Amino acid sequence: MKAYLITFLKSIGIEPTLSVVSGFILIIIILTAIIIHFLLHGVVFKVLRKVEAKKRNVFTKIFIGSTLMKRFALLLQGIIVQYQADIWIEDGLVYELLTVTVSLWIIISALLLTYSILDKIFNLFFARHSASLAFKTILQSAKLILGLVALVYIISVLVHKSPIAILSGLGAMSAVLMLVFKDTILGFSASLQLTTNKMVQIGDWIEMPKYGADGDVIDIGLNVVKVRNFDKTITTIPTYALVSDSFKNWRGMQEAGGRRIKRSVYIDVKSIGFLSDEDIKRLKKANLLAPYLEDKEKEIGDFNKDFDLSVALNGRRLTNLGTYRAYLDTYLKNHPRISKRMTTMVRQLSPKEHGLPLEIYCFTDTTVWTEYENIQSDIFDHAFSVLKEFGLKPYQMR
Repeated sequence: MKAYLITFLKSIGIEPTLSVVSGFILIIIILTAIIIHFLLHGVVFKVLRKVEAKKRNVFTKIFIGSTLMKRFALLLQGIIVQYQADIWIEDGLVYELLTVTVSLWIIISALLLTYSILDKIFNLFFARHSASLAFKTILQSAKLILGLVALVYIISVLVHKSPIAILSGLGAMSAVLMLVFKDTILGFSASLQLTTNKMVQIGDWIEMPKYGADGDVIDIGLNVVKVRNFDKTITTIPTYALVSDSFKNWRGMQEAGGRRIKRSVYIDVKSIGFLSDEDIKRLKKANLLAPYLEDKEKEIGDFNKDFDLSVALNGRRLTNLGTYRAYLDTYLKNHPRISKRMTTMVRQLSPKEHGLPLEIYCFTDTTVWTEYENIQSDIFDHAFSVLKEFGLKPYQMR
């Protein structure tokens, strides 16, 4: 082809010196690359997009996309430039520089094109799969391996050595490579464990105070896990930390459909005492308490037959605290927003310096945060408001 060019230059009256011939060859190669670029982007890709719009199938979804097609165009242009260099240029410095440049161009374009194809396949087939974390780990690992292979080829092109020779030399650097890729290796191992044991998934609410994480998992990668905290900040956690350190996952609560309320009303122990007959008569008017008081009066009356009740220490009596506890228990069991499938109870805890804790333990019928807080607040608003009906007082600092 070079001989034809020299003949053509002579026919039009141009002296075919080495610099002139080399200049014309570079112009031809550049013009060809530009023409191919405009043909691909201006004609071929427009036609393909119209085909994809009319006929949507797996093939068109995977192979027709802006990023993927652009990278394919870069690869094709590199191959064409390499082919032209082989045709027009003989061995020499110019050929050597052009070949090295184009080879790097082809390797990088092929790598990026492969990445795009893998991403398309993952998004179409595996992104919504229940084990998407495992597939994503495999995808990232495959990208890493392909990237390392491409790096070996790039080094081989630059130093003019066989890729096998480069790999044999890297064997002696295995310790250094292990150190450089330590986080990646640990992340890969951790990703497999997270997937196998179903420890965490996208969308899980996790707490990890060590890293300041308290929110929803939005991404699980080979090296890091991203958590969107409830204050809208993003926390990144090393993937292997989810295996090596402890964290709280609220998925069980979300799957159960109910969230626990576990909070205490602190009672002033000085206000605890026996109920009088007048108090019992008045409290019987409460619909939730009447059955309890009637049963207790009968039970205590039968028990106290042989006791001298003129002495307060004899026999059994109803206390305001016990009656209040029974009232709250009945109130919770009749509450429309408290789950009937899960544990519900009101219990006394050990006395503390702040009074006697009366703990309310139950589960709401929703896991929605705002609804949960509203239900909990309503219950404790009521619990504090009715204290005076039982002659009880809440403990407060003086």
